[in-house]
Amino acid sequence: MSTDTGPAVQELLPTQAWSLLENDPNAVLIDVRTKAEWSFVGKPDLSSLDRSIITIEWARYPDMSVNPRFVEELNNILDGSIPSKILFICRSGVRSMSAAKAVQASLAGDTQGPDLFNVAEGFEGDLDAEKHRGGLSGWKAHGLPWRQS
Repeated sequence: MSTDTGPAVQELLPTQAWSLLENDPNAVLIDVRTKAEWSFVGKPDLSSLDRSIITIEWARYPDMSVNPRFVEELNNILDGSIPSKILFICRSGVRSMSAAKAVQASLAGDTQGPDLFNVAEGFEGDLDAEKHRGGLSGWKAHGLPWRQS
């Protein structure tokens, strides 16, 4: 599965991501949204799986500049353990794909690295007809566990 650019980043729908997390205790979910989004919008809740999500901002509010230490922060949090799979989630699936590709690039040539997945649709999904998120697609709309701080 590995190439010169690292393992391929695959895409999963939120329900597929949940199923993967349920069935693989070594898989981790990384929420790459901003601190404000975690606080005001909520986060996926993996407590029924006896796990927590990992939160690392990919882009920092308010200017949304890319976090240059993202991969380093992830490595520090993992502290040498290598998960079997790493899933990335953001609001709609765009920032999380960028974060997954940054990790992919850091694993270039590593044939033993984890499988990488982007959660398509993200946490809140697409805008509906009223320009609201969270009801049309995404983690929340699929009725997956989440909590608000």
